[in-house]
Amino acid sequence: MTSGSLVFSANIRFTRALSRVPCPPIHPSIRRPFSFSLSRRFSSRDGLKESSTRSCSDRRGKFVPRAALSETTGRGQFPKVAAQSTGPIPPTQLIQVVEAAAKSGAQVVMDAVNKPRNISYKGITDLVTDTDKMSEESILEVVKKNFPNHLILGEEGGIIGDPSSDYLWCIDPLDGTTNFAHGYPSFAVSVGVLFQGNPAAAAVVEFVGGPMCWNTRIFSATAGGGAFCNGEKICVSKTDKVERSLLVTGFGYEHDDAWSTNIDLFKEFTDISRGVRRLGAAAVDMCHVALGIVEAYWEYRLKPWDMAAGVLILEEAGGAVTRMDGGKFCVFDRSVLVSNGILHDQLLERIGPATQKLKGKGMDFSLWYKPENYRTAL
Repeated sequence: MTSGSLVFSANIRFTRALSRVPCPPIHPSIRRPFSFSLSRRFSSRDGLKESSTRSCSDRRGKFVPRAALSETTGRGQFPKVAAQSTGPIPPTQLIQVVEAAAKSGAQVVMDAVNKPRNISYKGITDLVTDTDKMSEESILEVVKKNFPNHLILGEEGGIIGDPSSDYLWCIDPLDGTTNFAHGYPSFAVSVGVLFQGNPAAAAVVEFVGGPMCWNTRIFSATAGGGAFCNGEKICVSKTDKVERSLLVTGFGYEHDDAWSTNIDLFKEFTDISRGVRRLGAAAVDMCHVALGIVEAYWEYRLKPWDMAAGVLILEEAGGAVTRMDGGKFCVFDRSVLVSNGILHDQLLERIGPATQKLKGKGMDFSLWYKPENYRTAL
């Protein structure tokens, strides 16, 4: 098997490939079985801390049709971001299409991952490849075939579809394009769908490994249905001290006040934690918090397609989501802080005041963008 074959396994060892065929429309009466599974369970011999995902190894069960009605996460502190339900579309049907769309885009990326890149630039360092555009086209084909009347916001193609729809698809066809262009993990395909403005279903296909040994794993979630990686239920870590945590952040392309503020936060948390990583793909970063391998992630200046899938997966794994000033989050906001929930207040003690100072300097923290006439419950 070549390293360009798309596989969905938790191991670097290649177990099976999916043929490159167009994704057919999914009929509402068809419920396809989920065949992804982790090939081993973690044990104490793996040397993992007690907060690892091994305590969340339930296989995917039936989806809960409605999210919990509580306005807060399970820890009772932070407002929920997930939709109250998936609306008139059953969660099983919606997640099937979301996963099919994400995997369709991921196949395009896998086909290109070991080939020369054709790169163009949106800005001095903000690049885009032909693969971004081809991946988005493939994703759009799946979405339109199944839900022709839904509204879609793509990173490359902008807004298309019916603005009166209750559903908005937020698509990042290649999150971490710079990493992809260099052949450096991590990068991913991210597909999230909102119902009346709140995340209802999500899938992120992460590329792991590296040149000559590329592999993938798929994260997914529905509102109220839990979070999964390759079909195994996942949950955030139980780490309760910042000094025992591993953290992640990100930096935008503009070297402005927000960039400088986050450089200072990077330094502060590097001093008091086990380390701060900068991986370069927001959807991947949030999925890593959901998986329990890092404790928190924050970043300014993200867009809806960066966050729509990752925040739902994180929250359904038991984590907390807010803005970086501690306020209630929505996917149209300009900052995000996600964590295992336990550490959230401790992180906000430093991140919150720094963000308030940016507001004092006049930085715009209003909603970045909401499609005109799109109906939301926000």
